[in-house]
Amino acid sequence: MEKVPSFNELIEKSIIDHWDMNALTDYRGQTLQYHDVARKIEKVHILFENSGVTKGDKIAICGRNSSQWAVAFLATLTYGAIAVPILHEFMPEQIHNIVNHSDAKLLFAGDHVAGTIDPEQMPGLEGVIRNTDYSLLIARTDKLTYAREHLNELFGKKFPKNFRKDHISYYREADGEELAMINYTSGTTGFSKGVMLPYRALWSNYDFACKVMGQQVKAGSSVISILPMAHMYGMAFEFLFEFLRGCHVFYLNRTPSPAIIAQAFAEVKPAIIIAVPLVIEKIIRKRVFPKIQNNRMRLLLQMPFINLRVREMICNEVKKAFGGEFFEVIIGGAAFNREVEQFLQQIQFPFTVGYGATECAPIICYADWGEFVPGSCGRAVTHMEVRIDSPNPRSIPGEILARGMNVMLGYYKNEEATRETIDRDGWYHTGDLGTMDADGNVYINGRSKNMLLGSNGQNIYPEEIEDKLNSMAMVVESIVVQRDTKLVALVHPDMDEAKSMSLTREDLQNIMNQNLAGLNQQLPAYEKISEIEIHDQEFAKTPKKSIKRYLYK
Repeated sequence: MEKVPSFNELIEKSIIDHWDMNALTDYRGQTLQYHDVARKIEKVHILFENSGVTKGDKIAICGRNSSQWAVAFLATLTYGAIAVPILHEFMPEQIHNIVNHSDAKLLFAGDHVAGTIDPEQMPGLEGVIRNTDYSLLIARTDKLTYAREHLNELFGKKFPKNFRKDHISYYREADGEELAMINYTSGTTGFSKGVMLPYRALWSNYDFACKVMGQQVKAGSSVISILPMAHMYGMAFEFLFEFLRGCHVFYLNRTPSPAIIAQAFAEVKPAIIIAVPLVIEKIIRKRVFPKIQNNRMRLLLQMPFINLRVREMICNEVKKAFGGEFFEVIIGGAAFNREVEQFLQQIQFPFTVGYGATECAPIICYADWGEFVPGSCGRAVTHMEVRIDSPNPRSIPGEILARGMNVMLGYYKNEEATRETIDRDGWYHTGDLGTMDADGNVYINGRSKNMLLGSNGQNIYPEEIEDKLNSMAMVVESIVVQRDTKLVALVHPDMDEAKSMSLTREDLQNIMNQNLAGLNQQLPAYEKISEIEIHDQEFAKTPKKSIKRYLYK
C-alpha cells in the first residue's frame, strides 16, 4: 500500500494552525479552543509519562461524548498509546470484558460509567480516571497517584513560562500499518471482536472526507456530534475529520432526543449533518409531516403548476428543521424507512446514504447527494475497491467484498476470526448481500450474518441475548428477531415440564413476562426486548441443528 502521511502530525498541524479558534464545545457548557485542547493533551501526556505508560500501551475510554472524551482520545494517540473506545451504553459486565480482553492499562470513565463499573472485575488496570476532571477514581500504583497529585507542578516545571505552539511535538507513528486503536463490535465474552485499526485506515477515511466534503466543511465551520464517538461512524465523520479541518465541534452530552437535536440544529447551524436514520425519521415525523399532511397541502401537491413551488417550499422548511446551512445529510448505520426516504427524494432534499463497517473505519461506499442513486448506498470510495461475489453481480445478489486502505489489520487475539473475514487476497468479507449496477453503485439486499442493526446504528448480536434467555425458567430454545425497530424474542418452552406441572398457557406467559423483566435488566437500552412470543413447536433446524432463522424473520 502507498505511504501515508503521519496522522498524529496532522493533529499537531491542525492545533497549531487553528490555535485561537473554537475547537470543542459541550452544548450549553464549556468551550475549548485549539490551544486549550493542546494544553490538556500535554497534561495527559505528563500523567502518562510519570505514571509509567509506555508507547503501545492500551488506554480505554468509556463515557458520553464530551470535549474531555475527545481530549483523552487525542492525547492517547499523540502519545503513541493505543486507544480502546468503549460504548457508554454497554452494561458494566461488557465494559469489564473489553477492558480485560484489550489489556488496557488505564480507563478514562465518564460520570455515569464511573458509578456502575467494578474495578475489582478489571484486575489488570493500573487506574481508573474520571473523564470530567481527570481525577483518580482508583490508583493501583504509587507512580499514578504521585503523577496526578503533582500534575500542575510537573506541568509548571516543564513549561516555566508560557505554553506555546512551538512546545508541541507529538509522537510520529512509524508507518501507516502501526496500530492506532481497537474498536470492539460487542462487549460479551465469547462474542467480543476487537477490530484493530491502523493509522492508515484513519488517514484514508479522513482523506476521503476531504475530497468529498472539503469544499463545504472548512476551518471555522460548526458541526454537531450526535453519534457515539466510540462508534467508528461518529468517530471518523463527526470528530476526527472536523478536528483536523479546524472545525468547531458541539457535543450533545445529554440524551439526544428529537427536541434537543432540533434545538441544537437551530442554534449551531451545522455545515454537515451525519446521522443514523432514526434521528432523521423522528424529526421528519414530529416536525415536518404534521405541517404538510393535511387536505390543503395534499391538494396543492396534486396541482401541476403549483406542485414544484410547493415542494420547494416544503424542502426549505425541512432544511430549516436541520439548521438551514448544511451541505448535505449523510445517513448510514441502519436501514432507512422507505416512506421517509421517498418523501425526501420527492422534495429534492440534499441527503445521501452511505455504507460501511467498523472493520473499514468505517467507510466503504458513498456518493454525493447530487449523484446518489435512490435505493443504493453509493460507490466504492477513495482508496477502496468493492466487488460482489456472484456469477452475475448486476442481477444475482452475492456477498459484498471490500479491499483497500480502510480495511483493518484483523481482530485482536482472534486469528481464526481474522482468517474467516479477510481472505488471502486481502478482501474483507462483509457478510452482507448485495448487487452492483454498471456504474458501480452498490445495492444492499440483506445480511448473511445474524447481526441486527439497532435504530441508532448499534450492532446487536442476537446470540448474546439468546444465550441469556435460554438459561431462564422454562426456556428450551429461543431466537431474537427484529420487527421494524423493535426486538422480539421467540421462545419454545419446555412443554413436557409445563404439562407435568399442569401449567396453563396463561401461566407460561406469566413466566415469560417475568423472564422478560429479568432479561432486560441485563441488557443495554438498545438491546432490550419488547416482548416474548411463545412457540409451541420446536424451531425448524438445519442438518447441523442450527435454527433456520430466516423462517422466523
